[in-house]
Amino acid sequence: MNLSLKGKTAVVCGSTQGIGLATAKELAQNGANCILLARNEESLSNATRSLPNLFNQEHRYFVADFSDTAQVKQVIAAIIRTTKVHILINNTGGPAAGQIMDAGESSFLQAYNQHLINNHNLAQAVIPSMKEEGYGRIINIISTSVRIPIDNLGVSNTTRAAVASWAKTLSNEVGQFNITVNSVLPGLTETQRLDSLIETNAERAGIDKAELSKSMEATIPMKRFGKAEEIAAVVAFLASPAASYVNGVSIPVDGGKTGAI
Repeated sequence: MNLSLKGKTAVVCGSTQGIGLATAKELAQNGANCILLARNEESLSNATRSLPNLFNQEHRYFVADFSDTAQVKQVIAAIIRTTKVHILINNTGGPAAGQIMDAGESSFLQAYNQHLINNHNLAQAVIPSMKEEGYGRIINIISTSVRIPIDNLGVSNTTRAAVASWAKTLSNEVGQFNITVNSVLPGLTETQRLDSLIETNAERAGIDKAELSKSMEATIPMKRFGKAEEIAAVVAFLASPAASYVNGVSIPVDGGKTGAI
């Protein structure tokens, strides 16, 4: 099985922590040159230095605040002026928790821009070089809410579903150029995002965080939360030559929690 990414360049969004950073490390371990995007320069610098460099790769970073779509477009434009991008990992923090009836118009617009519009702009920018190189992988880190909406994540559920539909549509258009578009749907994964959700929900329910965590783990067939590295391993496979005929799918990586086939 060919998992080598030597000679390939990957742009990894939201890559200073959690699933994004784990993904960058896995891609680098397989030989990719990684370009990290996030909003905090100090964290980006530290993350870039932490990447494996077994094949003398060139790892870089660019500061990009995903709440500012214009800035993201400027950053990717600067990247593609000098670099052929083969792999794009669309990943950014999810919208705040809350019931959908309590969400204002601005919450939907902000989430739509941060996720769907940025993903689209980034893809539009890198697809021409992917066509020239005859190799492209666009992988979106979304959520299992694409399959089954999650309680108290109204804006997130709505936005994530839109991203999955966009990805499937794009996959139909670019597959002929050896460019695949797939989505990975993490379940309950040990990240700062999960910690925040547990804290919020525990406070709302008036129970201890540890108690809530234990009850949440009990709903997963594997009886534990996932690790960021386990999500990253699936992303790295989809980015590799071995996944050349996997296109247009949304793959849950959730320990079996999602109650759908």
